[in-house]
Amino acid sequence: MNAAINEGVLGLARAQRLSAVGCMSQAPAFRRDAAQLRDLDVDAGLHLNFTEALGESGLYLPLPRLIAFSYARMLDAGRVKRQIERQLDAFEAAMGRAPDFIDGHQHVHQLPQIRHALFAVLARRYPGQGPWLRYTAPGCLDGVPTPLRRKARIIAALGSAAFARAAAQAGLRTNRRFLGVYDFQGGAQAYDDLLTLWLRNSCDGDLLMCHPALPAGGRSGMDAQRGAEYQVLSKPGLDEWMSAIGLRIVRYADA
Repeated sequence: MNAAINEGVLGLARAQRLSAVGCMSQAPAFRRDAAQLRDLDVDAGLHLNFTEALGESGLYLPLPRLIAFSYARMLDAGRVKRQIERQLDAFEAAMGRAPDFIDGHQHVHQLPQIRHALFAVLARRYPGQGPWLRYTAPGCLDGVPTPLRRKARIIAALGSAAFARAAAQAGLRTNRRFLGVYDFQGGAQAYDDLLTLWLRNSCDGDLLMCHPALPAGGRSGMDAQRGAEYQVLSKPGLDEWMSAIGLRIVRYADA
């Protein structure tokens, strides 16, 4: 989405603190920095986007409207499919290969109409060798505050079960369970506390999402919290702590 996010993500990937990077393929910042991502030992995937125009024309709606329209089957099916195709084309043009995985900005990939179009496109473009897909049903949430547990379950309720069934029918892999849902507040200490809970609760094959960006002064809201995530994910000793409790970060394509 912007240079600060790219720099933070690339730095964490080089330090082997991340195993996968989702890309908004039509964003100018992605096209500019894709060459740096190509050489890194991470899964690179399409972060399917229907809510952030980023200067591009297309089918982009505020998330509440997109959810309502998709459940009412009011989206133009042809436009949905063409937008998925364009974003895959842009990813492949920048990276020189198909994506290792596909997920969705604000989890839109699992919504009705969008998921139907996505599986149709994947079957046509990548027969027999499709990418892995993000499944949003929450993993163990022991100790996670009640409002954040509720948010994780709401995300899953918006399509995770149907998405998992469609993935199984298509012969495509998904992560086991999903962690990392929170309210994007609280600064570095709050994120550090949550990360500790998520990692202690995690099991083999679970996916933990994050949203880091290189910190910079004067930022507020989501931008500041992205910087806080970067501080926690890049802190010295994280690798050793994870190793001590029996965890390691791996590329899902290699799992």
